[in-house]
Amino acid sequence: MKTEKTACILCSRNCGLVVEIDDGRIVKVKGDEAHPTSKGYLCQKAARLDHYQNHDDRLRQPLKRQDDGSYVPVSWDEALDDIAKRLTAIRDNHGGDAFAFVGGGGQGNHLGGAYSRQLLAAMKSRYAYNALGQEKTGDFWVNGRLFGSQTCHTTEDVEHADYVLFIGCNPFQSHGIPNARDTLRDLKRNPDRTMVVIDPRRSETAKQADIHLQLKPGTDAFLMAAMLAIIVREGLHDRAFLDRHCTGFAEIEQALLAIDLADHAQRADVPLADIERVARGFAAAKAACVRIDLGIQQTLHSTLNGWLEKLLYLVTGNFAKRGGNNLHSFLLPILGNTDERRSKRGRSLKRTAYHRMQPIAGIYPPNILPDEIELAGEQRIRAVFVDSANPLLTYADSAAFERAFGKLELLVVIDVAMSETARLAHYVLPAASQFEKWEATGFNLEFPENFFHLRHPLFTAQHGTLPEPEIYTRLIERMGKIPARFPKLATIARLELKASGHLAFMAALAATLARHREWIPYAASIIYRTLGPSLAGGAAAAAPILPLAMQYANQHYAAVKRAGHRGNRLTLGSALFQAILDGRSGVVLSHHEFADTWSLIANADRRVHLAVPEMLDELNALQREAPMTAEYPFVLMAGERRSYNANQIYRDPAWRKVDPHGAMRIHPDDAAALGLADGGRALCRSARAEIEVVVELDDTVRRGVVTLPHGYGMRYRGGAPIGPELNRLTSAEHCDPFTRTPFHKHVPVSIRAVPVAAAA
Repeated sequence: MKTEKTACILCSRNCGLVVEIDDGRIVKVKGDEAHPTSKGYLCQKAARLDHYQNHDDRLRQPLKRQDDGSYVPVSWDEALDDIAKRLTAIRDNHGGDAFAFVGGGGQGNHLGGAYSRQLLAAMKSRYAYNALGQEKTGDFWVNGRLFGSQTCHTTEDVEHADYVLFIGCNPFQSHGIPNARDTLRDLKRNPDRTMVVIDPRRSETAKQADIHLQLKPGTDAFLMAAMLAIIVREGLHDRAFLDRHCTGFAEIEQALLAIDLADHAQRADVPLADIERVARGFAAAKAACVRIDLGIQQTLHSTLNGWLEKLLYLVTGNFAKRGGNNLHSFLLPILGNTDERRSKRGRSLKRTAYHRMQPIAGIYPPNILPDEIELAGEQRIRAVFVDSANPLLTYADSAAFERAFGKLELLVVIDVAMSETARLAHYVLPAASQFEKWEATGFNLEFPENFFHLRHPLFTAQHGTLPEPEIYTRLIERMGKIPARFPKLATIARLELKASGHLAFMAALAATLARHREWIPYAASIIYRTLGPSLAGGAAAAAPILPLAMQYANQHYAAVKRAGHRGNRLTLGSALFQAILDGRSGVVLSHHEFADTWSLIANADRRVHLAVPEMLDELNALQREAPMTAEYPFVLMAGERRSYNANQIYRDPAWRKVDPHGAMRIHPDDAAALGLADGGRALCRSARAEIEVVVELDDTVRRGVVTLPHGYGMRYRGGAPIGPELNRLTSAEHCDPFTRTPFHKHVPVSIRAVPVAAAA
């Protein structure tokens, strides 16, 4: 028995953990009180992490698919040699656009991202598709217009706010805020603070709220626009803040004054008096903030929703202050800035061959990928790498992905488990688990204090598996992009003392890359091969954090010093890097002041540019929008978060204590009208497909609405799907027209009972 420190890998909070390990198994999990942000907090899901580490779908050797669809074990050398040969041939014969990279990172599995991006460079491709492209790109696009860069990202200071709006999120189950259930409890108990939840369902969070606005699904834009119109009409906006820190408010004001409040309230199906109460309370609060999530990011008007929710705290001056919304710094660069306006300035963005879709934050939307494989003719995508992702279950329209992936000349999957996507691959490459290697998350999204947690291995990697840094480094070496050895750099790294601040190594690296500029895209693997072996504890994968720490310390020098790190302009970054290596519970990177928020804005004038023409046009068009008249009488909110569903890394259904079937929640009155009983079975049908579900009567959902959870549908041990395969129902075409974000929270469906004979 031994005790180790690590972090949870189930959601973006990545809470610190103390785990007891016995005979290769995690036998007990508790919160790490020394963790700088979670401070001992823990939810019930993390307690069962051994179901991720030890299960029967774990991969333990590279596999090659045969003509009959079966797989045979092969060596790493055989697999990587053939993959490198086939990738090179596809690139040379068809160009870089014939290759796409899908996924990468996984939840809390982000160190490999620095290495996997090198494969795009080796293939001369920019086609990176991942889950953020079907969740957050509308938000990133709006950030670029408001703050000057799509890398500007906001956070919310819920812990210190007097008035909190939770819109389209359920932190009690999905977390997303520090120590969610403790924070919600404190909000509920304090009579001087107000919690408002805007959600079509009376969620676990809504049950604790002071006010719950149970709007109709897909009408968030109408409700938020009405709130803003009330604030402006009644003069509740912060004129001093707007004059000093923003531009374009006059255009916003004109559009808001034209809104028909009664019409918007009716469309949202929320009493206007309740909307007025919330708008006035939010505007009058000393410190107010907004927390949002997929509930408004994967529904109708998703990009407009992102703009309106930001206007709520900007127009009221609840930005760059304690208890408000703020920007934050990044250590790992998980986002890029690919503003489509660049093409108008002579710098063209790479658009896809069939849909002519531009990237947002460097990411392309998964919704278009099957078409880019099947319908782009000679310019089609022919080879795909899938890393730490399972698009056949998690991206819209599973049937389209099955069909398209079956037409690829090369599909390679890197994963810890034999996933549904892996079962279609030409090669399946087994990665070490997140607890068998050095790992970290790029979701360090806090302000004013930001932190980073580098996790050390808890177990020896299983024989036959490799960590992603080693997989990608070997692959690009075989593709001839870098040599296998850099003896001079390795010698300098080995002999250099920590006291020198790694300055000699970084100088030698810079000189090497200056002489061989073709190696610059592969700097991560070069650092891994040279500095990596000199790091204690086998932390080679973390070696590329050194230049990132140096860059961070230079950019946020005062904030890093304020967090207690010592050094001058030359040595502070190395000191920060060493603190990251040594910090078993994570380390506070920086401590900003709220006034620093303005330095994080990328606009040259350091002001927020409120007027976004595309969003103003969509806002003005809301009142002309015809009511939906679908042939399907119900709205499915797909992907609900519950007590025992998580991301795709939990494959063994034994981890769940409740809800083994991922039941469909439906209002009792709707169920009675359809002849459905609690625990019975029903057929849920969309325009795309029909699936069978187990029924759960639940009066927390509105009439006409049903919900299904994500995280089900896996075929554990190759058996039948367990629980709903949600993305059999969803369609790639049912999405935001600009960002292609799927409307998972607004899927028109019909419900009918399973015929008696079939049920029997």
